Amino acid sequence: MEEKVLPTRGEVPESLTWDLATIFKNDDEFETEFMNLQQAFPKFMELKSNLTASAEYLLQAVKDYMDLNRRLERVYVYSELKNDQDTSIDKYQSMKSKVEALVADFGSQTAWIQPEILKISAKQMQEFYNQAPELKDYQRFFDQIFENRDHILDDKVEQVLAGASDIFNSGSKTFGILDNTDLSFPSIENEDGQMVKLSSGVYSVLLESSDRRVRREAFEKLYEVYGQFQHTLASTLTSTVKDHNFNSKIRSYDSALTAALNNTEIPSEVYHNLIKAVNKNLPLLHRYVKLRKKILGVPELHMYDMYTSLLKDPAPSYKFSESKDLSLEALRVLGSDYIKNVQSEFDDRWIDVVENQYKRSGGYSSGSYDTNPFILLNWHDNLDNLYTLIHETGHSMHSFYSHNNQPYQTGDYPIFVAEIASTTNENLLTDYLLKLPDPDKSIRKYVLNYYLDEFKGTVFRQAQFAEFEEFIHEQDAKGTPLTANFLNDKYLELNQKYYGNDVISDDQIALEWSRIPHFYYDFYVYQYATGFSAATTLADKIINGSDQDTENYLNFLKSGSSKKPIDTMKLAGIDMTKPDYLQVAFDIFEQRLNEFESFFE
Repeated sequence: MEEKVLPTRGEVPESLTWDLATIFKNDDEFETEFMNLQQAFPKFMELKSNLTASAEYLLQAVKDYMDLNRRLERVYVYSELKNDQDTSIDKYQSMKSKVEALVADFGSQTAWIQPEILKISAKQMQEFYNQAPELKDYQRFFDQIFENRDHILDDKVEQVLAGASDIFNSGSKTFGILDNTDLSFPSIENEDGQMVKLSSGVYSVLLESSDRRVRREAFEKLYEVYGQFQHTLASTLTSTVKDHNFNSKIRSYDSALTAALNNTEIPSEVYHNLIKAVNKNLPLLHRYVKLRKKILGVPELHMYDMYTSLLKDPAPSYKFSESKDLSLEALRVLGSDYIKNVQSEFDDRWIDVVENQYKRSGGYSSGSYDTNPFILLNWHDNLDNLYTLIHETGHSMHSFYSHNNQPYQTGDYPIFVAEIASTTNENLLTDYLLKLPDPDKSIRKYVLNYYLDEFKGTVFRQAQFAEFEEFIHEQDAKGTPLTANFLNDKYLELNQKYYGNDVISDDQIALEWSRIPHFYYDFYVYQYATGFSAATTLADKIINGSDQDTENYLNFLKSGSSKKPIDTMKLAGIDMTKPDYLQVAFDIFEQRLNEFESFFE
């Protein structure tokens, strides 16, 4: 049998790769800007002694600081994307590493800024605004610093911490290299009799196979590799958790969770409301798992059975070209300007489509204020990848509108709202597909199947991750060693609670924590669940509401970080400090579960 092997980077057609020449024409131009930035840092340091001497000095300093940040983001994006398209190339590994070191150096050399600004009293700051009205353009920047007054240290300590950021990130970096490059996965025979080499992208496809042998073998073989490295991976994760706890303690926060949420201006009740609401509604997940077991007709349901389609008819297949057309049609409710910009994304090579050897796994949208909002995909012709395309397009359009309607200092939207734009797009696609002519309801069944699985993965599963993440930080703060066995036991316990008695929580699933990159992101995953839930309400307003509801949503996309994220969402019509929007999402999940169940009575 001929083994199916991923193409090398050079074998991928140019039209299916992103055009990074729009950032720098070539690597030489990148190197020139890199050196210019290195030389600019010492000159900026000269402003330190006069920062608060007058309004004019403060204005010049903040302008120069923003300009350096802006340029630094551009070189960072270029190095990151070059490395991610083929993580095996030493040149781009080195390029990314030296940019990360430059970022750390910049942070170290400018760590004095916040402590110096904190020396300015509220009265003096108002006088500065009066003396130099242009300073008001940066008021959001200043207000965020003043709100963190109790958590910013003196400039010498801030300088040390900033300079050590590269060291603090070592756990995450080591995990990334292991997961994307050094871990060697075996090949298995797929349902067509082809030998397929496992990768993160291939694994997710194999779990959708209708052949249970393929699912089981992919599951067992993948975790066999992670099991061999579980103690190393426990060490890399522990390093990251200790970093989070150390920084929260030294900055006088009561926990790493509070510190992480405070940095994004989110009250902790948003996080805890999610965990409470999900646990309250776990019977819905148990009901769905029971239905899955019934439809598959298996005496025992295993975790490797949780992603395969529940329908016997051939699963819908979507080529990349067809997926672009469907995305455009689904998003037309957002207006002609939105569609014009999505068309630019498709036509102007903002997307890196094909999975090639050593390419970073998964999918994301990335870019800076002065670049296109690029998208990384690892494309396979299925419904999941259609949703990934429209999801990442939501991120990229959010970036596009923010960058083109806000000045640099408020042009980057907060992390908390990022998943709202992307999952609003997903909900718009679901509605569009459910409204397509479908006499025998075959597509409708698949879309409902997909929606229920997506809800399971985005709300229930991410909440499970969030609950686990808070637990391991709390345990480390108490001095409990985060050994592989300890992590395995807790993760297995949570898995059993979430999925209930109708599924076997296989021993291998206890290792799932070891392959989740988001556990290195400092309390990021909960936002997938809150974002999906909020997006459910926004999509309903766009589809069934007034033109003003759509206009409110587009203004939300344009708002960047000009307001606190909670206030931005209130203007869009949702108060995320209350659990109401979460229950709306669960109610819609139940409605669609009811319909899906009716097909199998």
